[in-house]
Amino acid sequence: MIVEQIQLVDFRNYTSATFDLMPGVTAIVGRNAQGKTNVAEAMAFLATLDSFRRSPTAALVREGAEFATIRAAVRHADGREVSIEVQIQRQGRVNVQVNRQRLARTRDLLGVLRVTVFSPDDLELVKGAPGERRHLLDETLASLALKNDARRRELDRIVKQRNTLLRQAAGRLTDEVAFSLDVWDQKFAVVGDQIGHERATLVAGMQPVVEEAYQQLAGAPTAVSLVYEPPWRRSGLAVALAAARTDDVRRGASTVGPHRDDLEMHLGALPARTHASQGEMRCLALSLRLAAHRVISQTTGMTPLLVLDDVLSELDAERCEALLNHLPGGQVVITTAGNLPPVAHPDRVLRIEAGSMVASVATEDGDR
Repeated sequence: MIVEQIQLVDFRNYTSATFDLMPGVTAIVGRNAQGKTNVAEAMAFLATLDSFRRSPTAALVREGAEFATIRAAVRHADGREVSIEVQIQRQGRVNVQVNRQRLARTRDLLGVLRVTVFSPDDLELVKGAPGERRHLLDETLASLALKNDARRRELDRIVKQRNTLLRQAAGRLTDEVAFSLDVWDQKFAVVGDQIGHERATLVAGMQPVVEEAYQQLAGAPTAVSLVYEPPWRRSGLAVALAAARTDDVRRGASTVGPHRDDLEMHLGALPARTHASQGEMRCLALSLRLAAHRVISQTTGMTPLLVLDDVLSELDAERCEALLNHLPGGQVVITTAGNLPPVAHPDRVLRIEAGSMVASVATEDGDR
């Protein structure tokens, strides 16, 4: 799968701009705050309808404009050409067209285009709250199959409804509250057990890839382990919910389930979140993204577009070179404010200034 062109209209700081990308490596170069990350954000938004910067959708519309438009021309490995157009309205509503046909459900866009993004914020995958790691797992699962995204949405709906019921109970477990909880807990257990199984299977598949990628980036053999073992999975969610019911009513919140799980990571015998250095955390975060990228490629047969958004400036020279030397196959976009390392070998360099492309240079034999 190759993204051949991206067009932005009234997106972030872009009034109108068109970017022609190469099947190999395209570098987007410019000083800070010129719009490089905005291009990366637009690419990822086309795949997930979500900002990897966790910005509200309305913030993507240029100041003074009523809506923003992102268009892409995509060519699949079998030769099929697909056009994608996403319109983002100021109030946050999103409309999607694929091959000029409007999608009745925006989530049907999932799988048409797949994008993996590395950004400096990925450090939060290691040192941040559990929600960051849950998001990585669920985002990867959604890229693997639409049913996984549907399950996550159903889980969110059930937890929201259950928490509303628990708050309304005001700490009293009456017969009426117990009956309503029985209904919601039955639904919760079915979806929760499915999500737990899918997450555990994904983590098992990512484990060896994460360890291999980490050793390549670090340049030294290092034992890396991923642990996804929420206590509720030992007995099943139905049993765990029954055991936690009294406490849930007292607290007015659902205290067990996939919405509270964590993915534990260890370097050697020590937890990475509390004992890893900044450099080790950065390597581990990159390894997690590379592992998810490879699992998606192998499972779906579609290699995602790989975007390195200002990541090179966050790595020392050795790790930067190791990353570029071990990039997976497929299309790559690199954004940077500085000079590209000699090992980058871009096929095209796009220069950005103040929300405009001021130069597009196709290089020969990877020379910059």
